[in-house]
Amino acid sequence: MPLLATFEIVDWLILVLYFAVMIAIGALAARGQSGTQSFFLGGRAMPAWAVTLSVLATSLSAATFIGVPQLSYNGDWTYLIFNIGAILGAILVAFVFIPPLYHAGTITIYGYLDQRYGAAAAVGASTAFLVGRLLASGARLFMAGIAFSLILFDEPRTNYLIFAIVLLGAIGTIYTVCGGIKAVIWTDVLQIIVVIGAAILSIYLLLQRIPLSITELIDLLEHVHGENKLRVVDWTWTGSRPFTVWGGCAVTFLYVASFGVDQDLIQRCMTTRSTWGASGSMIVSNLLAAPVILLFLVIGSLLYVFYNMPDVMGAAAPIVGVTDSRQVYPQFLVHQLPAGLSGLAMAGMFAAAMSSFDSAVNAMAATVIGDLWTPWKRWWRPTSNHEIDPDTGLHVPRLAVLGMGVLLTGFAVVATYLQQAGGQTLVDFALGVMTFAYAGLLGVFLTALLTPRGNNASAIAALFAGAVVVLLCQPYMLPRLMGQQFTLAMPWWMVIGTTVSFLVCVAGAPGHRPAGGVD
Repeated sequence: MPLLATFEIVDWLILVLYFAVMIAIGALAARGQSGTQSFFLGGRAMPAWAVTLSVLATSLSAATFIGVPQLSYNGDWTYLIFNIGAILGAILVAFVFIPPLYHAGTITIYGYLDQRYGAAAAVGASTAFLVGRLLASGARLFMAGIAFSLILFDEPRTNYLIFAIVLLGAIGTIYTVCGGIKAVIWTDVLQIIVVIGAAILSIYLLLQRIPLSITELIDLLEHVHGENKLRVVDWTWTGSRPFTVWGGCAVTFLYVASFGVDQDLIQRCMTTRSTWGASGSMIVSNLLAAPVILLFLVIGSLLYVFYNMPDVMGAAAPIVGVTDSRQVYPQFLVHQLPAGLSGLAMAGMFAAAMSSFDSAVNAMAATVIGDLWTPWKRWWRPTSNHEIDPDTGLHVPRLAVLGMGVLLTGFAVVATYLQQAGGQTLVDFALGVMTFAYAGLLGVFLTALLTPRGNNASAIAALFAGAVVVLLCQPYMLPRLMGQQFTLAMPWWMVIGTTVSFLVCVAGAPGHRPAGGVD
């Protein structure tokens, strides 16, 4: 297929304008920045409402925009039950994690572990985060590349997908290099509005194309081949299925980790004026997330009718079907919407992708500077009291952002091969990959926040223990250990891994904090 074959000129103008606005916001956000603290923490002067929308935008990401419709297209609405764990996790983080981490006054939350245990624990935790975030955010960028490659080439080939990933990564890196965390937050505010608008527009257009009333659609979806595609609650007592009521409770561990020990999400909460603003932003953003996720579940169900029920669609049935459920929503946006609306809807998809990419790049750079670069410089030049050389200004933080952007984009390319080999859904792939880091990090932070125990050695051992347990819980490992029929769904990996990690960390006797850490 020739390049740029699927979009009209007006669609491309809309997308070009969207990307130009993102870069312009990054340039405007750069004004008034004078050092590492303002670049990564925004001077702790960001309004809580903007932070709330930024957290919401980042927590949704391309995994929601593309992956959630895939889930309801293939199955039902039981993924919505995960919001039980998300809301519980947000409340726990708001009242247990945020106050002490905010008052620690460090560039990243891992600086708290430096104050609590020492530099080795902080370096170990930040390294675990960097590896995990590289994997997870690379997977999300890969998802966005699926849709973009369809726009560019109208053909799902691997080399086209790689080109799309590199182009998206370059754009996201540019405006994040310019404006730091302020650019991340203000672009996220615009992007979440675009995301929600695109979802509502898609539902409206699908309802217009499907020749059934809403009541008839509900009745049809409740009895598709004898199954209820609108089912939300699944009481099945099993460890092998993720989206059950029990899995929704178990996934609380995953969300506590995602909101409380992942620099990517909690960093913007640290930019508010007070702990009340930070905690409120965390809770409200997750209350808003449930209805937004519901929108994308509705889209997947409507797409199932649109593509798989020609007897219902009649003359309105699409000429070309869908062979890969990963591409069901992007293909609809590219091929089924009129000129102009396709550009608006695809801008929403890119908004979801960019909101997770830019925050990940910024958080990873903050971790490199705050937890790896600065301690090394203080060890190498102990007489220096500066976080960075006075003559470099913002050069070092921006170089760190640039480096992380290149690294993350590179892994997204690798993810194209990993996901194809694994055969997982997009959401399973994106959520599951971060648990390797989360289990150990959550165990260490729970020990530090809730007990007087632990030390450098036990913290590092706990990080390794969490990752090893999650590895043993993988579908390709557990059946070999427990029997061919024994598998555990992703939410339970965190429960077991965090428990083991906590026990390992708390086993360490309280140690004296080494001198020379960051206060």
